[in-house]
Amino acid sequence: MNGILSIFFGLFILTNINAQKPKVVSSASMIMDMTKNIAGDLVEHGLIVPIGGDPHIYDPTPRDAQLVSSADQIFINGLTFEGWVLELIANSGTKAFIDTVTNGITPIGSEIYKGSYDPHAWMDLSNALVYIKNIKNALINLDPKNEHAYTKNHDVYRAKLIDLDNYIMNRIQEIPAGKRMLITSHDAFKYYGKRYGLQLEAIVGISTEAQAQTSDIIRITKAIKESNVPAIFVESTINPKLIEQIASDNNVLIGGKLYADSIGLENSEAPSYYDMLKHNTDVIVNALSQEKISVLKPKKSSNSLLTYLIIGFVFLFGMLLSVVKLNR
Repeated sequence: MNGILSIFFGLFILTNINAQKPKVVSSASMIMDMTKNIAGDLVEHGLIVPIGGDPHIYDPTPRDAQLVSSADQIFINGLTFEGWVLELIANSGTKAFIDTVTNGITPIGSEIYKGSYDPHAWMDLSNALVYIKNIKNALINLDPKNEHAYTKNHDVYRAKLIDLDNYIMNRIQEIPAGKRMLITSHDAFKYYGKRYGLQLEAIVGISTEAQAQTSDIIRITKAIKESNVPAIFVESTINPKLIEQIASDNNVLIGGKLYADSIGLENSEAPSYYDMLKHNTDVIVNALSQEKISVLKPKKSSNSLLTYLIIGFVFLFGMLLSVVKLNR
């Protein structure tokens, strides 16, 4: 009897401990991963856009409204990345603190739309240091009794990201100068290219909602020919068919899969923000450093119409011979 009471008492204590943890919800997987590195298990973590989802075009669900409503702290990227998120927050009736983790970053402005910005600031690790500082400060404000733990975890993570920044700088230098062009599905790597020294071309713009036009295909084809790059790249959250067709038409390789708007699942090459940036860099450098390889295409079969005409002619000729023999 005492043993059973002890078990129930332990479960009661554990439930109360979990209930006391602040609930921290992030809009996107990169932000949640940064938060996990700073907060660890001191908070309960929640995520709106599932890993592998595209925040540009995400359609919130009733579950998301409940998640946001129950949050104590919400982290969003801003810069038009999650255009739906403020409406979701407003409709949820949440009393959570709302923090935009890009505050303090100098954003890259849109070349097309005035007052619009490129939201992919996390692709530059110097910006990531601003992200994690904002996250740390918000967590301390939310849960001041754990300030020491948040500060210590932040400092360790910051050092790790600085090391990665240096790693990327050095690795990009391995690409021959004339091949430092990154061609992708959508324009998510501008911060990355600006920081690490790559020229960027993308089929569509900043948002994946945009549709590729004929002029986009012509522009990308021209960039491939002028730069003589050996490879172009697909992205984890975007249908690869168009970029694969462009690669085939221009006799270049698909250099690999890059992660831009989401980290990968636990068993992927990029299960964390750190792994995402490192994986992308290794894939880019390995693909662009190689010699351009001629991609062998299967020989096209003979013109099907001509083939059918020949078969038909032979068949008719055979029928005529049969008729002539019967009439003799």
